[in-house]
Amino acid sequence: MSRVRANKFVNNAGSGAPEFPFGLTGVGATFSGNLTVGGVLTYEDVTNIDSVGIVTAGGGIRIGVGGTIGPVGSGIVTYFGDGSQLQGVVSGIELQQAGSNVGYSITAINFSSGATLTADAGISTITIASGLATEATVASGAVVTLDLSSAQDHKVTATGICTITCSGGTEGESHTVRIINSGSATVGFSTYFLFPSGASPSLPTADGTINLISFTVNRVGAAGTQLLAGASVNFS
Repeated sequence: MSRVRANKFVNNAGSGAPEFPFGLTGVGATFSGNLTVGGVLTYEDVTNIDSVGIVTAGGGIRIGVGGTIGPVGSGIVTYFGDGSQLQGVVSGIELQQAGSNVGYSITAINFSSGATLTADAGISTITIASGLATEATVASGAVVTLDLSSAQDHKVTATGICTITCSGGTEGESHTVRIINSGSATVGFSTYFLFPSGASPSLPTADGTINLISFTVNRVGAAGTQLLAGASVNFS
């Protein structure tokens, strides 16, 4: 082993690797091989860094060729798995009102009652097994209330004197009522139903007669429900 004077370095004989038992300060240094640091390495103004561990950057992080994450001087950039701390990222479908953007959000698609939806894992497939729900009611000399919130197609099997009314519903919805006479039947309608010229249709009373009432919900609520209706009679 050869030893140099104090304040210089120690050279292990045959290894070619100098040892510095003291602090080393210099203006610049060039290493032709790998540099291994056993303690903490603090450095600034570094252009390219290859790291397999945690990186703390004081002036932004650049990934790849052109994407800088965090402005210079912004400090530590933190990522969360759910993306909740990211800004300016589209997270759903753009929502507009009269052509103006009102924001981005996760968009929920709500199908009317009666639709059966299935979604597979991964790429989801939505299958509408039954898009039109039917409500069947047997009326025997009574008031029949159609639940507009649970079905769009309504079937009424009528006997005797019956009056059809409704509950629920949403403006703009379209509904149909199939009325089938079981024996002699006289069927009328509540004031919710508005027919052309203001007159309710006169439905056949004979057994087995089929009649169809179609209507659109014009209004619901405290002001009174309005159903704009039309009648197709005597499918016998």
